[in-house]
Amino acid sequence: MSEKKYDFGLVGLGVMGRNFILNVSDNGFKAYGYDLDKEKVKALQKEGGDLDSVNATSDLKTFVSSLELPRKIMLLVPAGKIVDNVIESLLPVLDKGDLIIDGGNSLFTDTDRREAYLKDKGIHFFGAGVSGGAKGARKGPSIMPGGSREAYKEVKPIFEAVSAKYKGEPCVAYLGPKSAGNYVKMIHNGIEYGLMQLTSEIYDVLKKAGDLNNSELHTAFHSWNKGRLQSFLVEITAEILTKDDDQGSGQLVDKILDKAKQKGTGKWTSQNAMDLGIPIPSIDIAVSMRELSALKADRLIAEKLYGKLKPTTLSKEKLVTMAEEALYFSFIVTYAQGLHQLSEASEEYGYDLDLGTIAKIWRAGCIIRAGLLADITKAFQGNKQLSNLLLDPSFSKEIKETLDAARQLVSYGALNGIPLPGLSNSLTYFDAYTSGRLPLNLIQAQRDYFGSHTYERTDKDGIFHTEWEA
Repeated sequence: MSEKKYDFGLVGLGVMGRNFILNVSDNGFKAYGYDLDKEKVKALQKEGGDLDSVNATSDLKTFVSSLELPRKIMLLVPAGKIVDNVIESLLPVLDKGDLIIDGGNSLFTDTDRREAYLKDKGIHFFGAGVSGGAKGARKGPSIMPGGSREAYKEVKPIFEAVSAKYKGEPCVAYLGPKSAGNYVKMIHNGIEYGLMQLTSEIYDVLKKAGDLNNSELHTAFHSWNKGRLQSFLVEITAEILTKDDDQGSGQLVDKILDKAKQKGTGKWTSQNAMDLGIPIPSIDIAVSMRELSALKADRLIAEKLYGKLKPTTLSKEKLVTMAEEALYFSFIVTYAQGLHQLSEASEEYGYDLDLGTIAKIWRAGCIIRAGLLADITKAFQGNKQLSNLLLDPSFSKEIKETLDAARQLVSYGALNGIPLPGLSNSLTYFDAYTSGRLPLNLIQAQRDYFGSHTYERTDKDGIFHTEWEA
């Protein structure tokens, strides 16, 4: 082993960690890994090849002593108690001024707690959301760092080198103080939940209403990915629909059980939106649908009990056109909801987020990357005060052109028993958001009637209460 110290340390050599550290090494920085599992250490050493460029150990003291000062140590371990345990194991062997980076999907409040705890001990700490999966970690992820601006400068050259590039620009930027990075990653994942739910609904309605086979579905999604719906999720959907089942005949997607799992970030997005009082129904229902999917046994019983409508078939060509427009409409609305939550959270938590910068670093590398984000970036860079994407003139034009298709598809689904909750919630959100008057005046009257909760009036200022019972 070379006597020269390593530039960057990484704890956790699972698939994500191993790929990320190899990416660091590929970009000219000496990287050193640590994992208690000696087999993972050997796997990295074998794949990395040159131990002077990338190496690893299962001995903590060797790991820490091999790093240049100030040490830059990134954790890619499961969120929760494991992060705290790793931090506690590192503290006795670190020096003041060293930096710990949490690259996992930690809850943002945990990041705030850890930053305050380590600041008292003279250790820098910040959260950095990393999106792109294992392939992204290896070839270039989108990275969302937040915390101490001064501490970020220590790893900025490394992060900019390893991140994905969009037309030569690195998909990483300092986002804000405290837990800004982990918070932005949480919202990213919430949007991801929404887009995945919407994509699955369009797949479902095309199968049931148009009787499209997997080859025809592949053709539709593949063609969409060449147009305004160009995105990672649409691209991989097209690929998934061509994968043969190696256990037998047919396509693999048809053999996969319809019970979706989740790791919590979508749920956290919904919970936090409730705390902030921000409506994100397209994301909320995506979380609920994963929970509803888990009720497989109940769903089978209920289907026998109530039966299912036989959907009326539609022209394949007309349906594919309508589905593309409806999916584009609902994608815009879902991004609008997530970015609105970021706008409100920025003010509430003092993040001082720049939504244009966030959209910019999502354009490549991450799971929600899409051609649409280039226009979203322009919208927020052109109007720093823009709170909701639906208020941008260029997007209002796109919405108006696709709104009718969304209405037709939601109506068709309702009449034919095909659940389209993500699409219908996107439409309902739009209709409510664009309504100058909602029926909540009646709710305020009801609240005042049974609980004396008071109300405001449209014709005069002040707070009012009425004795409703004669």
